[in-house]
Amino acid sequence: MGRGGSVDPMSDGHRRYQRGPFRTGQLRSGDPYELSQGHPIFCAPTGRDGSGPNGLGFAVLDSDPAVRNAGVDTGLALGPDTLRAPDVTVNFEGGEGTWATQAPLAVEYAGRGQDEAELKTKIAELLAAGTRWVWVVRLVGPRRVEIHEAGAAMRTVGDEGTLAAPGVLELSVPVRALYDRDAAHEVTLRNLLASKGYGSLDAVREEGREEGREEGLVALRAALVATIEVRGWRLDEGQAQRIAACRDLSTLGGWLTRVVTESTVEGVFLGG
Repeated sequence: MGRGGSVDPMSDGHRRYQRGPFRTGQLRSGDPYELSQGHPIFCAPTGRDGSGPNGLGFAVLDSDPAVRNAGVDTGLALGPDTLRAPDVTVNFEGGEGTWATQAPLAVEYAGRGQDEAELKTKIAELLAAGTRWVWVVRLVGPRRVEIHEAGAAMRTVGDEGTLAAPGVLELSVPVRALYDRDAAHEVTLRNLLASKGYGSLDAVREEGREEGREEGLVALRAALVATIEVRGWRLDEGQAQRIAACRDLSTLGGWLTRVVTESTVEGVFLGG
């Protein structure tokens, strides 16, 4: 948990104790608490090693073409006495009141001071409530992401690897993009371009060149036909089709030049 949840004396990662007295309806948006089976979990301010990556991860995931919504610290009411707010939540479902109810993908950032027992409980509660994946981004030691999935053993992906969430994300997520600023910006741009049908920034540039080229072709064809008409010549069907089908700027330019130098319309198209 990026904010490094406080040490809860009633938590050992398995929550074997009796339920606490608090309910999700007693909390308001902005309250610095989560609830675990009725027990309040104080959410401390985010440390400097986690505050930046939280925003980067949100931008990367929120920009995926398949994502409907994403949020930072979105409250998920997992039950009448359990309220959790993952650092980043993807495709959360809205409830009737203040809180969302569930999300298929949640991301937690684990930095200095992370309460590992509390994190373990939080992951278990999210998975039990229907979350398909919980990604834990480790910011201490070798950078990596732990993937927690219901009914499967936890697995780890290193900083050179990629992550996938079929049915939630359309595109893979490089691990590095969840914490490295440059990588996150690159992937966010990729995602935004993909949502508009572009495979890369080069594809956008090429379209711009192609549009300019098309404008040039149209202008040259129009100038060629107009100049032929000024000469008093008439194009036969084959010549007209040849002009319309030509997509080479230099060929059209050569024809336009020969309209001035040739004595017949047939001569314009000889040798080109």
